[in-house]
Amino acid sequence: MTDVSPPFRKVLVANRGEIALRVVRGCRDLGVESVAICSEADQAAPHVRYADEAYTIGPAEASESYLAIEKILDAARRSQAEAVHPGYGFLAENAEFAQACTDAGLVFIGPPPAAMEKMGSKLEARRTLQAAGVPLIPGTIEPVRDPSEAERVAREIGYPLLIKASAGGGGKGIREVNDAEELTRAIANAQQEARAAFGDDAIYVEKLLRPVRHIEIQLIADRQGQVVTLGERECSIQRRRQKLIEEAPAPTMTPELRMRMREAARKVAEACDYVNAGTVECLVFDDDQFAFLEMNTRLQVEHPVTEMVWRVDLVAEQLRVAAGQPLTFTENDLTMRGWAIECRVAAEDPYQGFLPSTGTVHHYREPAGPGIRVDSGLYDGMIVGVHYDPLLAKIIARGLDREQARRRMLRALSEFRLLGLQTNVPFHIAMLQDPNFIAGAIDTDYVERTVHLTTDDRPDHTDIAALAAASFLQRNGSSAGTPGRDQGGPVAGPDPWVQRSRGQQGLVAGWRRN
Repeated sequence: MTDVSPPFRKVLVANRGEIALRVVRGCRDLGVESVAICSEADQAAPHVRYADEAYTIGPAEASESYLAIEKILDAARRSQAEAVHPGYGFLAENAEFAQACTDAGLVFIGPPPAAMEKMGSKLEARRTLQAAGVPLIPGTIEPVRDPSEAERVAREIGYPLLIKASAGGGGKGIREVNDAEELTRAIANAQQEARAAFGDDAIYVEKLLRPVRHIEIQLIADRQGQVVTLGERECSIQRRRQKLIEEAPAPTMTPELRMRMREAARKVAEACDYVNAGTVECLVFDDDQFAFLEMNTRLQVEHPVTEMVWRVDLVAEQLRVAAGQPLTFTENDLTMRGWAIECRVAAEDPYQGFLPSTGTVHHYREPAGPGIRVDSGLYDGMIVGVHYDPLLAKIIARGLDREQARRRMLRALSEFRLLGLQTNVPFHIAMLQDPNFIAGAIDTDYVERTVHLTTDDRPDHTDIAALAAASFLQRNGSSAGTPGRDQGGPVAGPDPWVQRSRGQQGLVAGWRRN
């Protein structure tokens, strides 16, 4: 019988935006009190308003707030939180932060630091998984220190190849090399970028496979030794190695390949004594061959598509597992049903090469209707600046099959309204209508090869913008510049609801819902 008692009394969410709100809601579903942290720029954000308690921990710069470990731990101490959920991004895959939480007497809602370190180093992960019998992309399992060593490897595996940083992620410290003339420069550039981004210039050589699909396996493991794999996600629609659209299941997946990939993911988890949620990312090539790419030791941005087709709540399971409780299901309990597609809505202008877009959100309306879920941190009056990731919201559409999910997603994208800055919604609409996407004939280079929106393609929405502005002004009257709390925007002056029990001591000012 499932334990219905709350896994914790109080959890601090060490993140911002849509994922922070997602975790806060997950806590509330389980009867767990939530503590939000925020920078000075995020004091009016939905995750702050929705949490039971909140602490402002620093200025807008992430290094002074969401990456400031001691400030986060101080907020946890002040709030008397029992556990910390890192979300994704920021410190989510930082083993030092996980260990600092443990040392402070807090439960880190994620994998053990040792597992994070083993999988966080791509070289260490390759060595571990080679010993476990997991298929790897051809390349080195030890650091490459000089061009002559890389040349020897290149002769063995052939061009093109990738020079990759062992540490970090996000596409940093990676260089494509097509011939020997490019090798020396690529190694120096990759090492320099890796050293600046991660403080570690260790690199390795890996064969560049083309064409490939990016397929990942979601898993979650408890402390009792049970590892459950939750099928695959197709993540091949990406630009500059950044995912844009994800779906579950993968359009061309066969039952036999799915079984082999799930078994490989299980071996990965067992090889590093993994606990909690994680994702094993692979490249699929030649239709039925795959190789390990990396493991993300956290909850993924795209976890909602898995939740919608497997009917699970991954955040709730994360909380239970972290508290020492067993998973509420086994692999045999679950059956995949339907199809789900997720589009990442970002503050980027697809008509100008995806240039970042900044500004104030003057009007925001989410899509709704059958099969639609929106995970968002947006609100009217929100200022979108340059301090954080451009991801604004995630639209997820579920259908009985892929075509119904696709059509529902197109409906949702057409309903999405955001006045004040540019988003990549036009890109998503174009991609969802692309014949090759509809046929599932995609790979990781497809966007770069085929989708090129220009300013000439930009539709004239002057009439829509005017109507939205008029509607906004009518709703807000003379206070349009400072929409009230009922519109979800920042308030002018102290908010009595927040100020009623705001503390004013030290670096952190906190409030608690009464």
